[in-house]
Amino acid sequence: MKKKILLHGLMLVATVAALWLTYKALSQFSLEDIKTSLSAIPASGFALSLCFCALSYLCLTGFDYLGLLYAGHRLEWRKAAIASFSSLAIGHNIGLAALSSGAVRYRYYARWGLKTEEIAKVILFCGSTVAIGLIALAGICLVLLPESAAKLGGMGKDLAWWLGLACLGLIGAYIVCCFVFRGTVRLFKWRFTLPEGTIGIMQVLVGIANFASVAACLHWLARASAGYFETTTAYVVANLSALVAHVPGGLGVMEATISFLMGKDASIGALIAFRVVYFFIPLPLGALLLAVSEYRAWKARRTEDEADVRDVRMVSH
Repeated sequence: MKKKILLHGLMLVATVAALWLTYKALSQFSLEDIKTSLSAIPASGFALSLCFCALSYLCLTGFDYLGLLYAGHRLEWRKAAIASFSSLAIGHNIGLAALSSGAVRYRYYARWGLKTEEIAKVILFCGSTVAIGLIALAGICLVLLPESAAKLGGMGKDLAWWLGLACLGLIGAYIVCCFVFRGTVRLFKWRFTLPEGTIGIMQVLVGIANFASVAACLHWLARASAGYFETTTAYVVANLSALVAHVPGGLGVMEATISFLMGKDASIGALIAFRVVYFFIPLPLGALLLAVSEYRAWKARRTEDEADVRDVRMVSH
């Protein structure tokens, strides 16, 4: 009970902090400034951002599909896609994504025959893919364009390059471990099973593709002097900050971090449009999909109950 109260208290503090950060990010702009900034986004940029948003959510379905393979339970991709989109469209906005999206995933996968342990493996796999994708993409940005990363991160060019190399080395070591170590692996107090080598490689690729798509979604809305890799680096840092903060959808944290790192290259209109495109538009679609699924499941249970009642009456007669 105390842990639950503490968790709710932390969520309340995080939400208040998020609202404060949002206020700080927006207070320096008038309503007219925001309208002007939004109207400056070209229709082509908005359309491309929607395409990359859709591509990101498509990549996210790969998280679940590979997670199911890792858990040893095969489901058709269509079902994995439904569970993935519904859970993440809702989880991205609620915050504490591992718990909120995990609860939605449980509703789907339990209904489709997965055991609790298998569902936990899928959730763990998806969460680790987020971390792997962020680390790998950060490594690519730091190695390919250390000057941009150094400018954004306030570090030296050489340090940025070596840090990127360390990130890529960590990912490389993970892939090697997937091929070499079979069975349960112990790391300090934790025990876990690494995926097969092929699944590990696909996990890295789909993780990179997802965050590269999200960064492209933001980039096409900003369309400022900052290049794609600069936008990507800023987004990776902002996403890590949002994950640590655990506020709903990274509200305020992501905008404040990107504004700080990119300065005038990240207009307030682009940041607002990005949140609408990537967070707010998928939310009602995911909620509707979940509601339809729950209704169908309820209807199926009701039909089964009515059939059982008829069978009992026939036997009694």
